[in-house]
Amino acid sequence: MSETTGASYAAAGVDIEAGDRAVQLMKEWVKKTKRPEVLGGLGGFAGLFDASALKRYERPLLASATDGVGTKVDLARQMGVYDTIGHDLVGMVVDDLVVCGAEPLFMTDYICVGKVHPERVASIVKGIAEGCVLAGCALIGGETAEHPGLLSPDDFDVAGAGTGVVEADRLLGPELIRKGDAVIAMASSGLHSNGYSLVRHVVFDRAGWALDREVEEFGRTLGEELLEPTRIYSLDCLALTRTTEVHGFSHVTGGGLANNLARVVPDALHATVDRSTWTPGAVFDLVGKAGQVEQLELEKTLNMGVGMIAIVPADSVDAALTTLADRGVDSWVAGEITERGAHPTGAALTGSYAR
Repeated sequence: MSETTGASYAAAGVDIEAGDRAVQLMKEWVKKTKRPEVLGGLGGFAGLFDASALKRYERPLLASATDGVGTKVDLARQMGVYDTIGHDLVGMVVDDLVVCGAEPLFMTDYICVGKVHPERVASIVKGIAEGCVLAGCALIGGETAEHPGLLSPDDFDVAGAGTGVVEADRLLGPELIRKGDAVIAMASSGLHSNGYSLVRHVVFDRAGWALDREVEEFGRTLGEELLEPTRIYSLDCLALTRTTEVHGFSHVTGGGLANNLARVVPDALHATVDRSTWTPGAVFDLVGKAGQVEQLELEKTLNMGVGMIAIVPADSVDAALTTLADRGVDSWVAGEITERGAHPTGAALTGSYAR
């Protein structure tokens, strides 16, 4: 007669001790994001934020956003680089919050893995924490879930949620935008975190390139270019609202520049963006040529070098550009707000890109 061993969580593929070690390793990074309103530390069942800090507002409006990183996580897995993907996660969340003028207060994250590798999980959280520091918000909690059998041991995904606050009479939205307003573009750091299903199809399936391929136009490897972290604009946008009049922001993510800009333009108005005011980075040209992707397809999938838009009155342009330049943000006047007229959509790109 053969002996049998009782089932266990470990035998099913879940390593509780590895999870505990991951928590210990990530604590030092989470601590760097702490704001004075945060109570307690990592390890509780819920993160605590002292809402009495909102008493200084006349009418505080809470804003909430949630997002992930998409298939860019697979590139991080293939390259074994885990400490940048968190910047992408934070950027996707906090820069949605700031569109309405909200200051990001805190975030929580969710990391799902096939197998807990403590150092790997801690590296992911390190990137999230660094992103929170850049955004001025706290990382007050999260969850690491181990899903053996559903994910392979090296697979993972990340998601996050954020909460921000804005004074009611400083809320930004379409109702503030006026004919004659200027459209100011802020440069992206690269692809950011959208369109990677198309990018991966082009560079891997069609072009057959490897991540370690040196690309002269990039001055680095293909993988390094594709993993370039998303630029986080929240503090830059908040600085604009303090130094000059701002009527609106648009975070350029999935759907491209025109579609995202149209989301914040009122029905009676139209935003015209002149392509000749900037030159998209080399990575956009490469994806287009290697995949024979039509320009309009690229533009509705990728940010084309613009990660955030500010809409300001014409007499606020100089002050806005000066503020952004002082903060190291490459920006320029890319277009204007006009009457809708015969335009079928709220925003459109015109002209040809500068070369």
